[in-house]
Amino acid sequence: MFHNDVIAVSNRQVLFCHEQAFVDQPALLQTLRERVPGFMPIEVPTGAVSVQDAVSTYLFNSQLLSRDDGSMILVLPQESQDHPGVWRYLNGLVAEDNPVSELRVFDLRESMANGGGPACLRLRVVLTPEEQRAVNPAVMMNETLFNTLNDWVDRYYRDRLTQADLVDPQLLREGREALDALTRILQLGSVYPFQQ
Repeated sequence: MFHNDVIAVSNRQVLFCHEQAFVDQPALLQTLRERVPGFMPIEVPTGAVSVQDAVSTYLFNSQLLSRDDGSMILVLPQESQDHPGVWRYLNGLVAEDNPVSELRVFDLRESMANGGGPACLRLRVVLTPEEQRAVNPAVMMNETLFNTLNDWVDRYYRDRLTQADLVDPQLLREGREALDALTRILQLGSVYPFQQ
Protein backbone atom coordinates (compact mmCIF):
# COMPACT_ATOMS: atom_id res chain seq x y z
CA MET A 1 0.00 0.00 0.00
CA PHE A 2 1.20 3.49 -0.74
CA HIS A 3 -0.46 4.78 2.43
CA ASN A 4 -1.72 3.14 5.62
CA ASP A 5 -5.22 4.67 5.43
CA VAL A 6 -5.87 2.53 2.37
CA ILE A 7 -5.67 -0.65 4.47
CA ALA A 8 -6.40 0.26 8.12
CA VAL A 9 -8.15 2.79 10.35
CA SER A 10 -8.31 3.06 14.13
CA ASN A 11 -10.14 4.90 16.86
CA ARG A 12 -9.35 4.65 20.54
CA GLN A 13 -8.80 0.96 21.31
CA VAL A 14 -10.22 -0.37 18.02
CA LEU A 15 -8.09 -1.18 14.98
CA PHE A 16 -10.15 -1.91 11.86
CA CYS A 17 -7.82 -3.41 9.26
CA HIS A 18 -7.52 -5.95 6.49
CA GLU A 19 -6.01 -9.26 7.55
CA GLN A 20 -3.13 -8.55 5.14
CA ALA A 21 -2.53 -4.99 6.35
CA PHE A 22 0.75 -5.48 8.21
CA VAL A 23 3.87 -7.58 7.99
CA ASP A 24 3.75 -10.32 10.65
CA GLN A 25 0.28 -9.14 11.63
CA PRO A 26 -0.37 -11.84 14.30
CA ALA A 27 2.73 -10.77 16.25
CA LEU A 28 1.84 -7.08 15.89
CA LEU A 29 -1.70 -7.64 17.15
CA GLN A 30 -0.43 -9.71 20.08
CA THR A 31 1.99 -6.93 21.05
CA LEU A 32 -0.85 -4.39 20.89
CA ARG A 33 -3.08 -6.65 23.03
CA GLU A 34 -0.32 -6.76 25.65
CA ARG A 35 0.34 -3.02 25.62
CA VAL A 36 -3.03 -1.36 24.94
CA PRO A 37 -5.74 -1.90 27.57
CA GLY A 38 -8.92 -3.16 25.91
CA PHE A 39 -7.30 -3.33 22.47
CA MET A 40 -9.73 -4.78 19.93
CA PRO A 41 -8.64 -5.61 16.40
CA ILE A 42 -11.33 -6.06 13.76
CA GLU A 43 -9.65 -7.88 10.88
CA VAL A 44 -11.43 -8.03 7.55
CA PRO A 45 -10.75 -11.49 6.10
CA THR A 46 -9.46 -11.82 2.55
CA GLY A 47 -12.20 -14.35 1.91
CA ALA A 48 -14.82 -11.65 2.52
CA VAL A 49 -13.02 -8.66 0.98
CA SER A 50 -9.91 -8.90 -1.17
CA VAL A 51 -7.16 -6.32 -0.82
CA GLN A 52 -8.00 -5.13 -4.33
CA ASP A 53 -11.68 -4.64 -3.41
CA ALA A 54 -10.73 -2.89 -0.16
CA VAL A 55 -8.54 -0.45 -2.09
CA SER A 56 -10.95 0.13 -4.99
CA THR A 57 -13.91 0.78 -2.66
CA TYR A 58 -11.90 2.94 -0.23
CA LEU A 59 -13.15 0.69 2.59
CA PHE A 60 -10.39 1.79 4.97
CA ASN A 61 -10.32 5.36 3.73
CA SER A 62 -13.07 5.76 6.27
CA GLN A 63 -13.49 7.06 9.79
CA LEU A 64 -14.43 5.42 13.05
CA LEU A 65 -16.18 7.89 15.33
CA SER A 66 -17.02 7.34 18.99
CA ARG A 67 -20.50 7.77 20.38
CA ASP A 68 -21.32 8.73 23.95
CA ASP A 69 -22.49 5.18 24.71
CA GLY A 70 -19.09 3.70 23.76
CA SER A 71 -20.21 2.35 20.40
CA MET A 72 -18.75 3.57 17.13
CA ILE A 73 -20.01 4.78 13.76
CA LEU A 74 -18.09 3.81 10.64
CA VAL A 75 -18.24 6.67 8.12
CA LEU A 76 -17.70 5.34 4.61
CA PRO A 77 -17.49 6.58 1.04
CA GLN A 78 -20.30 5.55 -1.32
CA GLU A 79 -18.00 3.15 -3.16
CA SER A 80 -18.10 0.79 -0.16
CA GLN A 81 -21.87 0.53 -0.34
CA ASP A 82 -21.85 0.15 -4.12
CA HIS A 83 -19.75 -3.04 -3.97
CA PRO A 84 -22.07 -5.97 -3.04
CA GLY A 85 -19.36 -8.03 -1.32
CA VAL A 86 -17.97 -5.16 0.74
CA TRP A 87 -21.45 -3.99 1.71
CA ARG A 88 -22.44 -7.54 2.72
CA TYR A 89 -19.33 -7.77 4.93
CA LEU A 90 -20.06 -4.38 6.54
CA ASN A 91 -23.65 -5.28 7.36
CA GLY A 92 -22.40 -8.49 8.95
CA LEU A 93 -19.84 -6.50 10.94
CA VAL A 94 -22.54 -4.27 12.44
CA ALA A 95 -24.52 -7.37 13.48
CA GLU A 96 -21.49 -8.87 15.29
CA ASP A 97 -20.35 -8.23 18.87
CA ASN A 98 -17.96 -5.30 18.43
CA PRO A 99 -18.10 -1.52 18.95
CA VAL A 100 -19.15 -0.74 15.35
CA SER A 101 -22.91 -0.27 15.63
CA GLU A 102 -23.73 1.95 12.67
CA LEU A 103 -22.66 2.61 9.10
CA ARG A 104 -22.95 6.06 7.56
CA VAL A 105 -22.33 6.40 3.84
CA PHE A 106 -21.56 9.64 2.02
CA ASP A 107 -21.01 10.44 -1.63
CA LEU A 108 -17.46 11.73 -1.54
CA ARG A 109 -16.57 11.20 -5.20
CA GLU A 110 -15.60 14.82 -5.77
CA SER A 111 -13.46 14.86 -2.65
CA MET A 112 -11.94 11.47 -3.46
CA ALA A 113 -11.13 12.60 -7.01
CA ASN A 114 -9.16 15.48 -5.54
CA GLY A 115 -7.23 13.24 -3.14
CA GLY A 116 -9.56 13.56 -0.16
CA GLY A 117 -12.23 11.59 1.60
CA PRO A 118 -13.19 10.83 5.18
CA ALA A 119 -9.62 10.00 6.13
CA CYS A 120 -8.58 13.59 5.46
CA LEU A 121 -10.37 14.61 8.63
CA ARG A 122 -9.05 11.79 10.79
CA LEU A 123 -6.76 13.79 13.02
CA ARG A 124 -8.71 14.51 16.16
CA VAL A 125 -7.23 16.04 19.27
CA VAL A 126 -9.33 15.71 22.40
CA LEU A 127 -8.91 18.75 24.63
CA THR A 128 -9.67 19.15 28.28
CA PRO A 129 -11.89 22.15 29.09
CA GLU A 130 -8.79 24.02 30.27
CA GLU A 131 -6.92 23.24 27.04
CA GLN A 132 -9.93 24.29 24.97
CA ARG A 133 -10.06 27.65 26.76
CA ALA A 134 -6.37 28.15 25.86
CA VAL A 135 -7.06 27.70 22.12
CA ASN A 136 -7.53 30.83 20.06
CA PRO A 137 -11.35 30.92 19.69
CA ALA A 138 -11.02 32.45 16.21
CA VAL A 139 -9.79 29.10 14.84
CA MET A 140 -12.68 27.03 16.20
CA MET A 141 -15.05 26.06 13.40
CA ASN A 142 -18.56 27.43 13.51
CA GLU A 143 -21.04 28.50 10.85
CA THR A 144 -19.72 32.07 10.67
CA LEU A 145 -16.11 30.94 10.25
CA PHE A 146 -17.18 28.30 7.72
CA ASN A 147 -18.91 30.96 5.59
CA THR A 148 -16.00 33.37 5.97
CA LEU A 149 -13.52 30.70 4.85
CA ASN A 150 -15.71 29.80 1.87
CA ASP A 151 -15.76 33.48 0.88
CA TRP A 152 -11.97 33.60 1.31
CA VAL A 153 -11.55 30.59 -1.01
CA ASP A 154 -13.92 32.12 -3.59
CA ARG A 155 -11.94 35.35 -3.53
CA TYR A 156 -8.37 34.04 -3.57
CA TYR A 157 -8.26 30.61 -5.19
CA ARG A 158 -7.70 30.55 -8.93
CA ASP A 159 -9.61 27.81 -10.67
CA ARG A 160 -6.56 26.99 -12.81
CA LEU A 161 -2.87 27.78 -13.17
CA THR A 162 -0.87 27.87 -16.37
CA GLN A 163 2.86 27.53 -16.76
CA ALA A 164 3.06 31.27 -17.48
CA ASP A 165 1.31 32.02 -14.16
CA LEU A 166 4.16 30.37 -12.27
CA VAL A 167 6.63 33.05 -13.41
CA ASP A 168 4.17 35.95 -13.02
CA PRO A 169 5.02 38.08 -9.94
CA GLN A 170 1.29 38.74 -9.58
CA LEU A 171 0.80 35.13 -8.43
CA LEU A 172 3.23 35.70 -5.56
CA ARG A 173 1.44 38.94 -4.62
CA GLU A 174 -1.94 37.19 -4.71
CA GLY A 175 -0.63 34.34 -2.55
CA ARG A 176 0.73 36.73 0.04
CA GLU A 177 -2.47 38.75 0.05
CA ALA A 178 -4.46 35.53 0.57
CA LEU A 179 -2.24 34.38 3.45
CA ASP A 180 -2.36 37.84 5.01
CA ALA A 181 -6.17 37.82 4.84
CA LEU A 182 -6.31 34.28 6.28
CA THR A 183 -4.12 35.15 9.26
CA ARG A 184 -6.41 38.12 9.96
CA ILE A 185 -9.55 35.94 9.71
CA LEU A 186 -8.05 33.42 12.15
CA GLN A 187 -6.51 36.17 14.30
CA LEU A 188 -3.09 34.54 14.18
CA GLY A 189 -0.99 37.69 14.00
CA SER A 190 2.01 38.00 11.70
CA VAL A 191 3.27 34.46 11.19
CA TYR A 192 4.91 34.73 7.74
CA PRO A 193 8.23 36.49 7.06
CA PHE A 194 6.61 38.79 4.48
CA GLN A 195 4.27 40.07 7.22
CA GLN A 196 7.11 41.28 9.43
